[in-house]
Formats: sequence, structure tokens, C-alpha cells
Amino acid sequence: MTIELDKTVESDEKADNTTENVQSKRGGRVKPGAAVTVSIRGLAWSAAVAVPAILALVLGILLISARGDLSRRDTVAADDARAEQVASDYAVGASTVNFADFDAWVARLKKNTAPALSNKFDATAPKLQDLLTPLKWTSTGSPISAKVVSESGGVFKVNVFVNVSSTNAQNPDGAQTTVTYNVSVDRGADWKISDVGGLNGALPLK
Repeated sequence: MTIELDKTVESDEKADNTTENVQSKRGGRVKPGAAVTVSIRGLAWSAAVAVPAILALVLGILLISARGDLSRRDTVAADDARAEQVASDYAVGASTVNFADFDAWVARLKKNTAPALSNKFDATAPKLQDLLTPLKWTSTGSPISAKVVSESGGVFKVNVFVNVSSTNAQNPDGAQTTVTYNVSVDRGADWKISDVGGLNGALPLK
């Protein structure tokens, strides 16, 4: 009986060993410790690959955003500079008057202006000539500074400061004054001037 029992046990052990070998060859059961080790290594490897990729993506997005901000800032600065230049050129031309060449001054008043404003100067020109000719008015303007004070819908409000030197029959020795022009420049209308204020300061209209 003892011999048969030993054979039975020995037979069972062989069967177990055979089963483990077959499962091992077929990719069956894996020892628990080994499975955990492989999983941790896999996660570590995935993290090592994913983290740099995520960082690169985030940095790329930030870089694109920064470039967009810089581009918008440059565009705004360029638009402001152009509006200031257009307004400054106009103000200097408007403040340069020679009663003996009145039509040339009116042409400067109308230069680069919107049709509505140009028509307004055509309507007021005869009254201005009646005022300036008897006074023998002459004046020249030189720019001091120009600054965009607001922008809405592509229309820039620009304050232009001009030094005006003038002579007239009442003051032949001349005088100097600083005049502020309020010029509206419309980017959507090819940077034309849509409104002007401040002419009263440069001319004897009061």
C-alpha cells in the first residue's frame, strides 16, 4: 500500500509539473511578482515617453499664442503710427496759409479727406477767403507731436500739436502759438480723414 501511495503522489507531482510547463510554454499563468514588475516598468517607460511629448505640446501652444500676441501688438503699433503720421501731415498742411495763394491752402484742407469733409471745405472756402485776404494772413506750421487717443471701428482719433508762426496786417512782426488739431483717420476708408477740429486755433475766426 505504501508503495502505491508513493507512486500516486509521484504521479501527481509529475502531472503538476507537466501542467505548469505546458502553461508556461503557452503563455499561461505568470508568477504574481513577475507580473507586477513588468507593469511598473511599462508604466515608467510610458511616462518617460509621454511627459516630454506633453511638455513639447504645451510649449508649442504657448509659443504660438505668444507669437499671436506679438503680431497683434505689432499691428496695433503700426496702425497707430500710420494714423499719427497721416494726421500730423494733414495738420501741418492745414496750418500753412498764404492769403495770396488761397486756392492752394484749400487744396491742402481737402487733401486725403473723405468726400463729406471735402464738400464742407468747398462750402466754407469763400467765407474763409473773405476773412483772410483783407488781413493778409500768412502762417506756417511745424509738427510738435501726434498721439492716438482712441480707436473705434477702425477710426483713429489723433491729437496733433503744431507750432504755428503767423503774420498779418495787424501784427506784421509775427507771432507763434501752439495749436491742437483733433483729426479722425479712417483705416477702413484707405486712411482718409473723416473729421478735423482745431482750425479755429490756427486762424483768426473769432
